[in-house]
Amino acid sequence: MATQPLHPTRTAELDAPLHAVGFEIDVVSADLVCGRLTVTERCCQVMLLSSSSVPLCLDHEDGLRYVCMNGGGGGVGQPYKVLHGGVSALIAEALASIGALVACEFKRVAGVQLSINHHRSARLGDRVLAEATPVHVGKTIQVWEVKTWKTDEPKSGSEKGLLLSSSRVTILVNMAVPDDSKDVAKTFKRHVAGKKYARLSVEINV
Repeated sequence: MATQPLHPTRTAELDAPLHAVGFEIDVVSADLVCGRLTVTERCCQVMLLSSSSVPLCLDHEDGLRYVCMNGGGGGVGQPYKVLHGGVSALIAEALASIGALVACEFKRVAGVQLSINHHRSARLGDRVLAEATPVHVGKTIQVWEVKTWKTDEPKSGSEKGLLLSSSRVTILVNMAVPDDSKDVAKTFKRHVAGKKYARLSVEINV
């Protein structure tokens, strides 16, 4: 499978909220979605829903997903300069949803459950690696596992250093695509590794 990293600006085409926090998607396929993030001040701040929120992308359900990032000039912030847990959850749901979308041949998907464990913190300036892989790929439900690690850990012997978080995301799949969202498939197909959309190396379950 090809693993050529995507150009950083293309993350905005695939998931605008990820792009807003500085996340860079490296690989998109039906059995792996991965990328990386440098923890910045923005990643340590609380994401707020308010009247000033800006709609960044269509949610996988009916509404819009609103993410309001405080730009450092006031507002509520994470006082300990560590990666905000909400950002880790955003990464988990986004990567799992992207993978599920590819695995079901770009039908409509909707996240229905997210469970996340935060094992360690990532501090300002740390580099974080995230990977999403399928646990169960069914005709109506998919379950994806998403993990994040610190990278460039000394003496780790691997790019994956200390485990930061682990998540399970349950996603409803294979729903009809609304007429006004038909172009979503074209956007994603441009960025899928190897151009193998739904042919996984694991058995497709009922």
